[in-house]
Amino acid sequence: MERWRGAVEDLVMPVRPDPAFWSQRRVLLLGHTGFKGSWLAVWLQMMGAKVHGLALAPPEAPNLYNAAGVAAGMSETIGDIRDPAVVDAALAASEAEVVLHLAAQPLVRQSYRDPVETYATNVMGTVHILDAVRRADHVRAVVNVTTDKCYENREWVWGYREDEAMGGYDPYSSSKGCSELVTSAWRRSYFADRGIGLASARAGNVIGGGDWAKDRIVPDLLRAFEAGNPALVRNPNAIRPWQHVLEPLSGYLVLAERLFVGDEAAASAWNFGPAEGDALPVREIADRLAASYGSGASWVTSTEPQPHEANFLKLDISKARTYLDWHPTWPIGRALEMIVAWHRGWATGEDTRHLCELQIGEYLKCKE
Repeated sequence: MERWRGAVEDLVMPVRPDPAFWSQRRVLLLGHTGFKGSWLAVWLQMMGAKVHGLALAPPEAPNLYNAAGVAAGMSETIGDIRDPAVVDAALAASEAEVVLHLAAQPLVRQSYRDPVETYATNVMGTVHILDAVRRADHVRAVVNVTTDKCYENREWVWGYREDEAMGGYDPYSSSKGCSELVTSAWRRSYFADRGIGLASARAGNVIGGGDWAKDRIVPDLLRAFEAGNPALVRNPNAIRPWQHVLEPLSGYLVLAERLFVGDEAAASAWNFGPAEGDALPVREIADRLAASYGSGASWVTSTEPQPHEANFLKLDISKARTYLDWHPTWPIGRALEMIVAWHRGWATGEDTRHLCELQIGEYLKCKE
């Protein structure tokens, strides 16, 4: 595909997922017990999709999957994508027309501790999923979600485009680059001539309410703020493309719709990142979140030795803007406000499912 260079800047309503398309659509959602997967499951359920999930049991409480009652609106298989028989059974049970693959070992620091698990999940898990689809006759569209860290990071000050080289210093980033290569091979070797649309999606640093994972900046900050302690920040000068979780999820859904109707150009790699101005240093995110949280929230730089992480990472989203008419909607300030509002609502006993549905509704009403 031609390398997109321009960006559409008109203040128009960005394309949104089509509820009519998703109503009664059979979907296999891999990774539905995780943070992003739980938000996506809620959104799909709101639109009336018939969702079957495949994932490991949710992490220890608190977690969004349990807090939002995700399982109540879908069928599921609790299992491991490292087991091909489990993947085959879940795909057969779902009779899925659309497969959304979010299952992963998603943490850089965990990948240093357990590289074998990381590669087995992120690479061979993807192989098992795509090969199950290859042998099925009911799937029309597949979106494999990888990461902005799949690129060979050269510490450039400009954003990476979809045709940049894959790479990865740490096992997590490398494993996701490998997953991209697997996706490309299955698309060209098996799916292109069978009418199965297969794309990969690379999101920025995703933040949002209901994320309690360890070694992620926003959950780490919120835990410290709630405990009344200064948060420890590892790499305050590192620059990342921050975005609310609903931003890339909307991209995945729109992309799946285009794949389903046979748009051959959609069967490729896509960046779903924030606006240019929201690629910010970690210290600014910490400062803004502390200010939004109030009540004496503060942070300090950790003095502990840290494993290598990239210092500078941005995504070029010109392709998604131009071709899919997908645009980021919530600037970072708005995203942080929504996170604080979500967590305060949860802490005071508000209905967590309702909090998610309200924020999805707010997101859908916004213009760029």
